[in-house]
Amino acid sequence: MKHLSRRSMLQLSTAASALAATGAIPSLVQSAFADVTPAAKPRALPWHNWSGGQSCEPATRAAPASEAELSDLLKNAATPIRAVGAGHSFSPLVPTEGTLVTLDRISGVVSHDPATHQAIVRAGTRLGAMADELARRGLALDNMPDINKQALAGALSTATHGTGAEIGSLSTFVRGLRLVTASGDIVDCDAKTRQEIYNAARVSLGSLGLIASVKLQARPVYKLKRRTWIAPVEDMLDQVPELEAKNRNFEFYYIPYSGMALGIINNETDEPETPTPVNEDDDGLRQLKMIEDWLGWSPAARRWLIQKVLSGMPPQERIDFSHKTLSSERGVRFNEMEYHLPREAGPAVLREIIDTIEKNNIKVFFPIEFRTTAADSIWLSPFYGRKSCSIAVHQFYEWDYKPYFAAIEPIHRKHDGRPHWGKLNTLKASDFASLYPKWKDFLEVRAELDPKGKFLNPYLKTVFGVA
Repeated sequence: MKHLSRRSMLQLSTAASALAATGAIPSLVQSAFADVTPAAKPRALPWHNWSGGQSCEPATRAAPASEAELSDLLKNAATPIRAVGAGHSFSPLVPTEGTLVTLDRISGVVSHDPATHQAIVRAGTRLGAMADELARRGLALDNMPDINKQALAGALSTATHGTGAEIGSLSTFVRGLRLVTASGDIVDCDAKTRQEIYNAARVSLGSLGLIASVKLQARPVYKLKRRTWIAPVEDMLDQVPELEAKNRNFEFYYIPYSGMALGIINNETDEPETPTPVNEDDDGLRQLKMIEDWLGWSPAARRWLIQKVLSGMPPQERIDFSHKTLSSERGVRFNEMEYHLPREAGPAVLREIIDTIEKNNIKVFFPIEFRTTAADSIWLSPFYGRKSCSIAVHQFYEWDYKPYFAAIEPIHRKHDGRPHWGKLNTLKASDFASLYPKWKDFLEVRAELDPKGKFLNPYLKTVFGVA
């Protein structure tokens, strides 16, 4: 290997200084290393998402440290410009050959109003860190998703949600936001100011610009009593309307090939907190995978064994502050497809999904998730104009998800399902246009704010029908 020359050292120092100042990793880094190993072809720094299902090699990776730096970056950055948080989206929202931007350095809770319980939060803040900081200020959101690793901007842009028949997605907690557009302009919008942008930007797939900060409606901290229990899935499905109506948060998981479901409810309480239990979810998934590996050839034997294991599990209760009971750790990686359906269709759709899986002996061990969300009026929210239930299927990240998801997606489509923006699906622009009453309104705002399509990667061009 050729020794580092003085010129190479100067180039690397210059590149390091640029990175420290702007957060951008310029091509100078590649040329400097090419000087060290001239025979090697310069390579971009690759990126892949959490599951490994999406990847890219952007020309530039940037990490601006302020709103001003973000504004300067967007004016001249190589396109397409895409933002990335924790990489928990499974659909191809992030991959780009242009500029990949992380907002990790634009993070933290800026301030809060003790009277209104509203907080200003920077867009790169991870949900878990945000929840902890809000709790230190005596605040909490009205709901949290079951995974809290995402960046705030990404969670809002994809309509990330928790569960609760009368509670909306995270985007419904937004009371205002600051958006940095393709021209570098900074736009403030809320329900009274630039209302059309506000209606579009709360769920925008990162196609209007990059969010810099958000005003969120919170509430005083509160505790929840979480109860989990095992029941036959048919009993659970029969009780869905009652369980949704009587509990603040209700969801359940169907365990494939078992006939059994794990129910979860959360309700507010003033009781003292209980010790934090050991998280055994990942161990349970590994055991289900082992049973699939051993007994996948015999659904009857598999059902007997899983029921034998589950039948001895007593109900469990936990009391803690809301952000600790609503979100959990997920260590076993997967790819996911989730559709949001008219709420009344949920039980019938899940029965059809179970029947399809088990009659065709589809290879899967991940439980199927069933949740509810309130209706809203956000243009690209999957919950626009209707009370919804959400059904999510997961496939182990090392296995090909396509055959499984291809068998399930037509069931969702048949029942007017709208896919989660961050989850895998095969829909195109014409499909979305038929599902979203405000589709054309959104396209008009997008074209106004980004006429050259600087934020559109190939996937988003198919979503919005842009040539």
